[in-house]
Amino acid sequence: MSEATFDPTIYNTSHNTTFDSILDTRFSRRKLLSSGSGIAAMAAFSTVGLSACGGSSSSPNTSSTDLTVQPSVTELGFQSINGAKLDAVVVAPGYKAQVLAPWGTPLNDNANPWQDDGTNTAQDQLNAVGMHHDGMRYFAINGSSEDGLLVVNHEYIDQNALHANGKTVETINDIETRTLVDEIRKEIYAHGVTVARITKTNGTWNVVKNDPLNRRYNGATEMDVSGPLFMSPLLTTKYSPDGRVARGTLNNCGNGYTPWGTYLTCEENWPGYFVNTGERTADQDRIGVGSDATRYGWDQLAGDPTEQNDEFARFNITPSASTPSQDYRNEANGYGYIVEIDPFTQSRAIKRTALGRFRHEGCEPRPAVAGEPIVFYSGHDARFEYIYKYESDALWDPADANRIDRLAVGEKYMDAGTLYVARFGEEGQGEWLPLTLTSVTLSGDVLGDSFATQADIILNTAGAADLLGATKMDRPEWCAVDPITGTAYMTLTNNTRRTDDTNIANPRLNNKFGHIIRWDEKAGTAFEWDIFVFGAPADGDSETNLSGLTDLNQFASPDGLVFDSRGILWIQTDNGASEVKDGTNDQMLAVIPSQLTNNQNQQMPLRASNQAELKRFFVGPNRCEVTGLAFTDNNTAFFANIQHPGNWPFSNDATQITPEGVTLRPRAATVVIEKIDGGAIGE
Repeated sequence: MSEATFDPTIYNTSHNTTFDSILDTRFSRRKLLSSGSGIAAMAAFSTVGLSACGGSSSSPNTSSTDLTVQPSVTELGFQSINGAKLDAVVVAPGYKAQVLAPWGTPLNDNANPWQDDGTNTAQDQLNAVGMHHDGMRYFAINGSSEDGLLVVNHEYIDQNALHANGKTVETINDIETRTLVDEIRKEIYAHGVTVARITKTNGTWNVVKNDPLNRRYNGATEMDVSGPLFMSPLLTTKYSPDGRVARGTLNNCGNGYTPWGTYLTCEENWPGYFVNTGERTADQDRIGVGSDATRYGWDQLAGDPTEQNDEFARFNITPSASTPSQDYRNEANGYGYIVEIDPFTQSRAIKRTALGRFRHEGCEPRPAVAGEPIVFYSGHDARFEYIYKYESDALWDPADANRIDRLAVGEKYMDAGTLYVARFGEEGQGEWLPLTLTSVTLSGDVLGDSFATQADIILNTAGAADLLGATKMDRPEWCAVDPITGTAYMTLTNNTRRTDDTNIANPRLNNKFGHIIRWDEKAGTAFEWDIFVFGAPADGDSETNLSGLTDLNQFASPDGLVFDSRGILWIQTDNGASEVKDGTNDQMLAVIPSQLTNNQNQQMPLRASNQAELKRFFVGPNRCEVTGLAFTDNNTAFFANIQHPGNWPFSNDATQITPEGVTLRPRAATVVIEKIDGGAIGE
């Protein structure tokens, strides 16, 4: 998630008891698993097919449980590169990087070619690649590593770049007001998700224009609702009186995927798109819906909210009628979910509400094991927020990986299950707390005393988690599961507002550098955890640079986190700390956690003794965030996204530096990274 998109005034202000009231929180005295028993490798998973956990993508009719884990790579085959501050990407020697599908690339003939002067219309944007690329995934067609579907999230927009001269406003009654319908529509259409057919021909990757599977899901696309909120009175609006559908998906940041071959997009910082200037609800206050203005002013074109033309009125959720079916007080209730998309069909997207409603950042599955529940992890990306787990009621049937009605399979596993929130405890022990009506709160009541139905709990997931006493984290972002050991990792990107309330899982005050935490599932609702690595500047003192990082691997604000199928962990950054930012742009590093073991074959964290195994592989252009990572099945092509660059890309060669004196309209884009000799990346 881009730092530029985060509202620092929104964070969890609940008064949960913090662990430092009962524990000594000085890191030097903690008995973390890293200095004690360690996290035991989950060897049982080594005999189970884990394609749902690695970086490979199955074609729609390939069963994830028919595949076997590839042997782990024991050593990275490249040397860590220096940091860089260029209007170009830098990649390890022996590799090349190509620009693919930048913002505005036409998907069909209904879009005019992209114009560098910003004059493309809303109709053009409706039929072109969206803005500010983020999470993504490659879906192979017929098992090909040179022909597939690339599904890409688009998190937010830059109005200055999107329009010829920035947004147009007029002063009406002494108030600056948006007035151009086409501009607003263009902004709405630039959000969402792109599905694009891509092929490699004569050594170059291209979007296949006019392919029947090319399409956009945007901020106005009608989507189905499933799970606890389906046909709930909480979703009743003038547009959808029965609560069956929602309109659009916004602020699509992290992503996920399923063992049955579908894509999951996550709605992250969506609250700012809505405003309620009247009577507010508990969930709106808790999640941070605005009380005075929307993020982009889309609601200013609404006019009278009771008029039939409700295209923009819906962003103002102030109650204005006698019943919810006559206004848009519930419009925002249709956002904040995991959205499932079948890339291989022109089907409608579905909002899977059972997985919770919050600022979702990622939706990572555990391995699909026959006879066991399907499990997804997700972080709530805001300061002092929580880590969640969803566990399906239905047990995994490997035959479901081969079904062509993939969204029906999603209904089976994603519409009924238990949502949990994490509590991290002493000595590396943790517990998943169920968010159900019968769950006991810190006060000794049950959630059913505060919420009437499970739908009410889902609507205010974070508020329910407050009552259970979940552990306040330093902005949980992406999760990744090691295909070799089964250990789950999650980035905690930063938290500069942690001034006096550290806890055992978030031990640093003014945590501007972030860290990565990890855990192993144990019996029942238990898990074991430790901290894998702390971000820091290389010249930080011993209390800052706890992992002993050097100039060749210093980083801050870990964000994107992805394992490939061989067990290589790729860490992407969204750095806002000047101590590191002054030395390098945002970057992508790699490490093989399963190889960091002691004599007892226990997984060790990254510390000074082994930090050299963390290597910088890729650096993005000036002012960008490096985010989103996808792989071909054979790991010969990696797709990484460059979001909000400053003055890039100059050419199809992503490594070409923009010449001095040349000013470009910046374009977020995917970068295809390949080894010059055609081999597997990282080896």
